[in-house]
Amino acid sequence: MAIERTFSILKPDATRRNLTGAVNAKIEKAGLRIVAQKRVHMTRGQAETFYSVHSARPFFGELVDSMISGPVVVQVLEGENAIKTYRDVMGATNPANADAGTIRKEYAVSVGENTVHGSDAPETAAIEIAQWFAGNEIVG
Repeated sequence: MAIERTFSILKPDATRRNLTGAVNAKIEKAGLRIVAQKRVHMTRGQAETFYSVHSARPFFGELVDSMISGPVVVQVLEGENAIKTYRDVMGATNPANADAGTIRKEYAVSVGENTVHGSDAPETAAIEIAQWFAGNEIVG
């Protein structure tokens, strides 16, 4: 398998509850390396751009409001099959449907406050990484 990169966000509900270390431990236990990481407070414009794929959906405004409600931790993760691996570690979007041991099963509050975001495809990962990190900020 090839080494790939994916993008991750530890959402405001995670940073508010001081779960950064716990989530990072799950990421690293899954065999992924955190090759870039920073804590930021998204602006409304950044959140609207990031989630623009959902702009026509009824939950868009609530999603943007949630993402700007506090700091987030944006990350680049690297490893074999990183996108699938991280999605498996995150668990289902709805924590009630997430498998035991996943980030969302253990830490998510609700579908809206589900602790983490992860890229769904290599193309998406590349776009999301470029929105938040310059190349020299990613240190493999």
